[in-house]
Amino acid sequence: MSQTTPTSTRSRRELHAWRNAVFVIFILSGLAMASWVARIPGVRDGLGLGKDPSAVGLLILGLSAGAIVGLVAASPLLVRFGPHKGMVGGLFIVSAGMMLIGVGASIAHSVPLVAIGLILLGFGNGMVDVMMNVEGTAVEREIGKTLMPLMHACFSLGTVIGAGFGAAAAALGIDVSWHLIVTAVVIAVAIVIAVRFVPREAELGDEVANTPAVPFRQRMRENLAVWADWRLILIGVVMLGMAFGEGSANDWISLAVVDGHGQSNSTGALVFGFFVAAMTLGRVLGGPLVDRIGRVLAIRITGGLGAAGLLIFILGGPLWVVIIGTVLWGFGVSLGFPLGMSAASEGAANPAARVSAVAIIGYCAFLVGPPVIGFLGKEFGLLNALYLVLVLLIAAFAAAGAVRPVAKPAPAASPASPASEPAA
Repeated sequence: MSQTTPTSTRSRRELHAWRNAVFVIFILSGLAMASWVARIPGVRDGLGLGKDPSAVGLLILGLSAGAIVGLVAASPLLVRFGPHKGMVGGLFIVSAGMMLIGVGASIAHSVPLVAIGLILLGFGNGMVDVMMNVEGTAVEREIGKTLMPLMHACFSLGTVIGAGFGAAAAALGIDVSWHLIVTAVVIAVAIVIAVRFVPREAELGDEVANTPAVPFRQRMRENLAVWADWRLILIGVVMLGMAFGEGSANDWISLAVVDGHGQSNSTGALVFGFFVAAMTLGRVLGGPLVDRIGRVLAIRITGGLGAAGLLIFILGGPLWVVIIGTVLWGFGVSLGFPLGMSAASEGAANPAARVSAVAIIGYCAFLVGPPVIGFLGKEFGLLNALYLVLVLLIAAFAAAGAVRPVAKPAPAASPASPASEPAA
């Protein structure tokens, strides 16, 4: 049961080059974020912040603030400059931010410089998060297969690569500045090469020879108009629940295992590894599954398993029970976000604006969710705070019908066509 229908007049080779370029962009985004996360201890030591987590927390707040501004700014910037200039510019900003973090941490030993670098890293990656999803849904529509889960798996692959190189650099005693500067250069060069294989589209704001671009004001009005679409809002509910569930797990699952279930720090890290592995596997296998059973059923099955797994995790018991709950939780949140992107791009004009809108909902939930869980955890206990995630996963399950593929209107029959004649 295919979710999409091929619409492209491009050759198979061009389509595959386009798809692979988008895969690379997702990997680069994950690589950038994981490279910073892997070197947080080195940055902290280089700045002389001691063991106080609140100081590092303030720096991370700058990253989150920059990311939210980047998410909100992505849509008008996409309208103004198009995805080519937008994605290149966004990852150039990411590279500049990484360089400032490296220089500020281990050469200048300057907290303000690192803070500026983190704001730029968050802003650039927030921009690219929206734009690469817009591009991903475009190539998915033209190829006619479900690709968004695999693209998000590429982001996860980028984080694995970044974490691995970061751990190796720390183990070898490579300075934070050298590690982040070299990684930044690799990202900047790679995006310039990858974007050459992404087709230019005038309707997105790209400069296309002999094709008049849609005026900026008109495109901006069209972008804002999509927020009145209730189907799009319900797709946003699906993505809100799934992104909230993923983001909260990334930041709190290890600590919940330690503080809530009385396990060791190493066990907490191990359980988090089960979550990430389950989510990544779900995204790798998700495309063929969705093409066979449909988006709605896929989200209801995975969302239901995710809600059940989270409840098992909260209630706890022996460690093996907690791990089963964790695996179900990770698998359960794996498909909602990418499938929501695919659904948003269908059935109406201006798919880029629609994808941009739901991307903002999803990524803001991903960024805002963990601090909310932290606040509730302080008041009610971390495991009890996770009941909010459970409620949102149930809401996503209930709203899953909104991701049902929207049939494109059939072309009008010609008056001379036999099909236009009344039946005998």
